[in-house]
Amino acid sequence: MNKWINAARLRTLPLSLSGIILAGFIAASFDKFDGFIFAGSLVTAILFQILSNFANDYGDGLKGTDNDERIGPKRAIQSGAITPAQMKKAMNITGILSFLSALVLVTYSFGLARLPEILVYLILGIAAIVAAVKYTVGKNAYGYFGLGDLFVLIFFGLVSVTGGTYLYTKILDWTLVFPALSIGLLSMAVLNLNNMRDLQTDIKAGKRTIPVKLGLDNAKKYHIVLIVLPFFFTQAYIFHHFKGFWSWLFMIPYLFLFMHLMRVIQINNPKDFDPELKKVAILTLLYSLFFGLGLVLS
Repeated sequence: MNKWINAARLRTLPLSLSGIILAGFIAASFDKFDGFIFAGSLVTAILFQILSNFANDYGDGLKGTDNDERIGPKRAIQSGAITPAQMKKAMNITGILSFLSALVLVTYSFGLARLPEILVYLILGIAAIVAAVKYTVGKNAYGYFGLGDLFVLIFFGLVSVTGGTYLYTKILDWTLVFPALSIGLLSMAVLNLNNMRDLQTDIKAGKRTIPVKLGLDNAKKYHIVLIVLPFFFTQAYIFHHFKGFWSWLFMIPYLFLFMHLMRVIQINNPKDFDPELKKVAILTLLYSLFFGLGLVLS
């Protein structure tokens, strides 16, 4: 059991839940919160994230990207704890469960009378499953061409926050793009830290991530943009929906994010990126909690 828990990479879950949690808070700020939708969204997001982690282990394991030179924690296939066949079976099971979870969620949210909206969300669910698998699996895995950042922005940010909020409100609000981009960019920052840590091994494996394309110094500058832009996007959302002083509660975790930036600028040893990766994942979750709580309290 421990080998599957390790393969699921539970430490990545706070990041995948951040957009879902913020969507729930935004809905609550408009008196549209629904406990079942919130619980269903969490379960679906967790299953998608675990599927992504299994697929990442499988794809990088088969390609030899995960090897003894890798700095981060050993992966399941790399260490021999799980065979490729076992991992592929786990991916299939998790993919089916995630789709069924999404089906129950959207059917409850919209009811059978709003079939077009159900179909749109199911298409998004299928796209999320494909994106989770194709990140590292197959000859044309998009993670090997530097497109992982774009897909993180789409699914961790735009789909998670705007799509998640619509499940509650059934209203399209263009200003939701600001918190959606904020969560997406902070999630991209976590991926960027991961890729800066693995820069040398990715070069050898032919994995063309953003840091591989930019080089370490420019990747650090890119990282600064990923952390700073959400601060201003959040301010933009507050400008449109200002209710009171509590709206700026999000600035508490942001103080630590700015401290993180100072640390990243000084890092020269790739190993030192790993603890920063964990920090930003947790701080992204705290950002969603503090920002969302501020919206509800204001």
